[in-house]
Amino acid sequence: MATTDDPLLLLRHSIAAGSKIIPTTSADSSEEAPLSAATHLVFTHPSRIAVPIDAPTRFTSSEGKAVDVRSIYFAWLNREFAIPEYNAVAAKLNDEMAGAATVHMFAFVERLVLFTFLEGAQEESEFIKPSAGDKDATTGAGAAATGATLKVSQAVLSRAGRGTLDPRLAQIYNGERRMGDRNTILRGIKPTDFSHVRKLAAPFMTRKPGGPPLAAGVNGANPSLALNQKPARRPDPIILLSPSASALLRMSNAKAFLEGGRYTPPDHNSTSTMLHISRLIKDIDPARPMRFILVEGPEQFKPEYWNRVVAVFTTGQAWQFKNYRWSNPAELFKHVLGVYCGWRGDQPPEAVRVFGHKVLTCSVEKWRDPGQPGAETSRWRDREVVEAIWKGIEGNMRAKGWRKDAAPSSI
Repeated sequence: MATTDDPLLLLRHSIAAGSKIIPTTSADSSEEAPLSAATHLVFTHPSRIAVPIDAPTRFTSSEGKAVDVRSIYFAWLNREFAIPEYNAVAAKLNDEMAGAATVHMFAFVERLVLFTFLEGAQEESEFIKPSAGDKDATTGAGAAATGATLKVSQAVLSRAGRGTLDPRLAQIYNGERRMGDRNTILRGIKPTDFSHVRKLAAPFMTRKPGGPPLAAGVNGANPSLALNQKPARRPDPIILLSPSASALLRMSNAKAFLEGGRYTPPDHNSTSTMLHISRLIKDIDPARPMRFILVEGPEQFKPEYWNRVVAVFTTGQAWQFKNYRWSNPAELFKHVLGVYCGWRGDQPPEAVRVFGHKVLTCSVEKWRDPGQPGAETSRWRDREVVEAIWKGIEGNMRAKGWRKDAAPSSI
């Protein structure tokens, strides 16, 4: 078969030269048409040649059937697609042709061989039948050359003679193994089922506190791995302060009061949004202090954070609870300890008294300017108030199920 009559070589030469390939509706037309309606493929290099688009080629499928020109050209146009994406666009083209013709669905190895041939990196393959000229060249070469000599096809030599490929480079290409890219290597004809990996991983999976149960038949703990497992990290308890400007405890002075046992007036210019304080809760974990998180509002809360709230400081104003999980104070203080701090000698607000015994009421000595005589003599009571607050928080934590290595799953 002459080069001008071989669609594979015409396509290969056109790709190497970068010339235009036009699907048309007739052999004489030069107007581009969609592949679903085209009847011919027009090559413009080295001269204008029109080939019927349904003509068979020397490329054969795994079943031994000759693949037509349309399928070869369509595969080259979509060479960047992985197998699943390519099959999808090929199926779409088949639907557009409505049974008049069908595009061949190339397998992984078929595509790899086709692309390496069209790119000029391979000459021979079990999928490509040799042309008559190649057979004659092989016979002559076998009579005149030794088995150690690499055979270079007449098509490559003719292309090399025009200056597009060095003959020595053509010999190297003939012995080269095409590797492909990550898409062609990692993706095959069928999707890989990795469901068996779940069974292999099951012994290494343990149930987290508060997490969903493991699949049926999976043990929550593997005795053989017990020595290698790290202890679960205990989540930090959360204390909500009142954002009210009239609250005695704000972000600016809560740490000094609850951790240091000394009251100072709040700084209303403070911009802190979160604090950490440490306290040893002996009945829960006598070995290490617990770290508490102090915030003024639950705006950044995830739903599970509410299970870690151990106290809510309030001034009795109901608007404080608007964005809480339980916006009704009576319902809120069934789940969380309430704390009200007021001045010693002043009566708590009526709203706090309505909340009932679920709200711990504490009285702090009124603040006096340290420059006044005797201002420091009453500050010793601050420590007494702080210990009463922590006693209430500790009792509430024990009742809700706090342990040294875990928080309660619900409150």
